[in-house]
Amino acid sequence: MAEKDSSEKTTIKNYGWSVTFAGAGINLALGILYTWSVISNRIPADWGWTETHKSLPYMFACLIFALVMVPAGRMQDKIGPSIVARIGGIFVGFGFLLASFTTNPVVFMLGFGILGGAGIGFGYAAATPPAVKWFPAAKTGTIAGIVVSGFGLASVYAAPLTEWLITRFGIQQTMLILGIGFFAVIAGVKTIAVPLWHGLSATLQPPPEGFKAEEISLKPKIVHDPQNLTPSEMLKTHQFYLIWFMYACGAGAGLMIISKLAAIVEIQAGLELGFLLVAVLAVGNGAGRIIAGGLSDRIGRKATLFMYFVLQAFLIILLSQAHADTILANVWVLAIISACIGANYGANLSLFPAITKDYYGLKNFGVNYGLVFTSWGVGGFMLAFLAGKIYDVYETFAYSYYGAAILLILAAVCVFILKPPRHPQQ
Repeated sequence: MAEKDSSEKTTIKNYGWSVTFAGAGINLALGILYTWSVISNRIPADWGWTETHKSLPYMFACLIFALVMVPAGRMQDKIGPSIVARIGGIFVGFGFLLASFTTNPVVFMLGFGILGGAGIGFGYAAATPPAVKWFPAAKTGTIAGIVVSGFGLASVYAAPLTEWLITRFGIQQTMLILGIGFFAVIAGVKTIAVPLWHGLSATLQPPPEGFKAEEISLKPKIVHDPQNLTPSEMLKTHQFYLIWFMYACGAGAGLMIISKLAAIVEIQAGLELGFLLVAVLAVGNGAGRIIAGGLSDRIGRKATLFMYFVLQAFLIILLSQAHADTILANVWVLAIISACIGANYGANLSLFPAITKDYYGLKNFGVNYGLVFTSWGVGGFMLAFLAGKIYDVYETFAYSYYGAAILLILAAVCVFILKPPRHPQQ
């Protein structure tokens, strides 16, 4: 019987890499969120939007994205990632369609922010869990980093594409084109009853029940809880709230810069190269996710987190000094700073799902990480909103920079407090 079981296990084909790259492709489409600084910077003056208005669609997209991750994660655990990802493509398509018909900030917020944010949440929740389930625990950081790198790299093509489309067709037509395109990529295209393209969502298949990836050992740095805590058990551990706070600080600081980068460069440095720097930041964002994930598999999540938190605080303070009369306002210097800020921000998106899996197991990973991910939405919502609001009042981003740097230092201190949780029954 044992020989039969062993033989049956060897016949299971491993689709880990195809699922991983399909997840990265879905995130590559959903990462249109990061082009908001390009879109908002091109909103015509006759629309009558203030900087606070320009923050609304983005900050609501971040918040709804994060909140939807909880039910989407639960759905992913129960009905599978393919259906959940397809739902995401549908929501994003309809959200952008709605935004294409309006110049009203509230309706635009409903389309881009709420419907678009919900679609991004469904798609994002479905992309990582099936991929990491095909691989051993020692590769969690690397695989998570590859999948989420698509979201970070999106602006490499989406920022210049969006800039070109807006220049040629205007903002409203651009939203329509992008919505249709991403709907097709994720959910697929059909002619009456025959599918022309199934969409990347069709590839997101988890391993069959009983599948076990062959374990490998890198270094004894990764703590993996084989007991698979439920969401309610996770919420009873103090580590969850510490992780939540750290994630909110790290993600919020990065999202604040991403949402305002084009305006920052134009207002502070007098350069109209926002879309280019958004693309450069995206390269760092995507690369940082892969590098941080692989690095944390080797030196540990905590050491990697501490390094990135401290470096990000330094870079944000450095950006605050990039005024037109300084050497920091040089295009190449700003490009390097932008890429590094992107890399440090992107590290959060591979490190925190890996920590969630390490500490709370894989069985309920979708909903557990969804709960952790709410911190990303709250952090992005609050800091993006405050950056716009503070600028409207004081006509400077300086206070936003200093506040974000302080939060990052607090998160770095929290790394020393974070310990693996004990199972409630222990």
